[in-house]
Amino acid sequence: MARNELLSRSFMFLSFATAGLLIAAQWQTGAPALSFRLFPDSQSQTRLLAAHANVSTAAARTVRLVIDLSDREVSVYKQDKLQVTYPVAVGQAGWETPTGTFKVTDMERDPKWQHPITQAVVPPGEDNPLGSRWIGFWSDDMGQVGFHGTNQEDGIGQAISHGCVRMFNEDIEAMYAQVAVGTTVIVKP
Repeated sequence: MARNELLSRSFMFLSFATAGLLIAAQWQTGAPALSFRLFPDSQSQTRLLAAHANVSTAAARTVRLVIDLSDREVSVYKQDKLQVTYPVAVGQAGWETPTGTFKVTDMERDPKWQHPITQAVVPPGEDNPLGSRWIGFWSDDMGQVGFHGTNQEDGIGQAISHGCVRMFNEDIEAMYAQVAVGTTVIVKP
């Protein structure tokens, strides 16, 4: 009986020691926390979603977007190193893209669009002027401003939007994969 208890305690000690070493190694390397699915219940799913949110939060801290309105381009920086620059369309006179420092507030695949003047709603698809992705970074009581694709690609490089930053659909899809809610967006005049 004492031998079984000694084996059980030894096994438990080794398990805790191994877990401690794994946690210490992750902490030293800055790797995201591991998550284990021990129970097939909603509490486990909540823990898994929280672990995913930590990874997204880490991505938001290392990536930033810088829009240069005068050059009509957005640059993606990762850990202060330029990754890529994309051409954009910006807000027209009377609907200027706001300048300043913002955070990504929401992201959506295949968004619907509501016209800012007529309030008509256009569902996702090829007739939708938002294209395939939406990355919102500014809003007030009257509307939102963000990055989005377009069904009018000939307008890229111009000041023609209602304040939003239009991009080629393939460019917004690539950028969408690199950012998360909380990513810094800097808009320069």
